[in-house]
Amino acid sequence: MSAPTPQQGRLADAPVGLRGGRWWLDGGTGSIPASDPAFTAALDDFALSMAAADRAVANLLIRQDEASSVEPGGRR
Repeated sequence: MSAPTPQQGRLADAPVGLRGGRWWLDGGTGSIPASDPAFTAALDDFALSMAAADRAVANLLIRQDEASSVEPGGRR
């Protein structure tokens, strides 16, 4: 079972957003709901992958910050 997707937010810099648990395609003249199940499933999967990548980068930055605060020899 996959993790739930958020109920709201934009997908990276793409012209698509999730509002109220539904994907919307955003254009210069307005928005339309995405209704194709295969397309919305792909958007869900991509959003989950982006969130996992963001968490992985954040964890690496935390580890890098922790490592740089430790002096050689293991003392802080």
